[in-house]
Amino acid sequence: MGVIISEDLKWQKQCSEAVRKANRMLQGMIKRNFIDRSQETIILLYKSLVRPHLEYCYQIWSPYYKKDIKLIEGVQRRATKLVTGMQVLNYNDGLKRLGLQRLEGRRMRSDLIETF
Repeated sequence: MGVIISEDLKWQKQCSEAVRKANRMLQGMIKRNFIDRSQETIILLYKSLVRPHLEYCYQIWSPYYKKDIKLIEGVQRRATKLVTGMQVLNYNDGLKRLGLQRLEGRRMRSDLIETF
C-alpha cells in the first residue's frame, strides 16, 4: 500500500516520508515552475498535488504525536506562504482567508464521518 511501519509500530517514518514527498511537490514542482502566485492557482495546485501525499492512507497512520502533527502542518503552512500577500499573516488567519482548515481538523472530521 505504500505505508511505512516500523518494528515498534510507530509512524514517524511514514510521517517523514509523507512530508518529504509533499515538500518535493511544493518546492520542486510548484515553487520553481509556476510564476503565478495568485490564491486560486496556489490553492488548486496545493489541493491536487501536495495534500494527497499528506492524506494518503492517513486512516491507518494518523499522526498522534505533536511533533508529527507539527511536521505535517508545516507543509501546509509553507504552501499558504506561497500565495501573494499571505507572508505577513499568521497561519490561522491565512487559513481562514484561503478557505482552508488545519489538516488535523480534516483528519478528525473524516474520522467522525467514517465512525458515524
